[in-house]
Amino acid sequence: MNIVLLEPEIPQNTGNIGRTCVATGTALHLIKPLGFNIDEKSVRRSGLDYWNNLDLKCYDNFEHFIRQNPNINIYMATTKARKSYTDVKYGKDCFIMFGKESAGIPEEILLKYKENCIRIPMLEQYRSLNLSNSVAVILYEALRQNNFDNFLIEGNLHRHSWNENV
Repeated sequence: MNIVLLEPEIPQNTGNIGRTCVATGTALHLIKPLGFNIDEKSVRRSGLDYWNNLDLKCYDNFEHFIRQNPNINIYMATTKARKSYTDVKYGKDCFIMFGKESAGIPEEILLKYKENCIRIPMLEQYRSLNLSNSVAVILYEALRQNNFDNFLIEGNLHRHSWNENV
């Protein structure tokens, strides 16, 4: 799986998303400009000690991202979509893109990928969920659809438990 953040602005969100990506074996793609320095302490603090294990790729802009990843299966998360994130079938190597916190994905990009736009249903009087929460919701649905293959060890889900009786 691949999570793509287009021009993220809040380092704590990116750090939390990075931590989720590490914990799920998911690559994180960041498209500039970023609203913070990637070496910034707050990104690392949000990602805790996981940040060094992150499969991180950075791009100068959206066009650079597309050139480096031709023919990808990409979904665009947006509050403007009609289709729910649960209405699509995610492939193991799909890309799920999220826009910046203040504005989302630009309309001109959404129009090019309108068949692949997805949304998280919510009450209409609310604008959106927190970016890191949105990533977790959609990523775990994509992983569930693929039977959590990243977590399989000898055909069983790997479970780390502090108590074998639980």
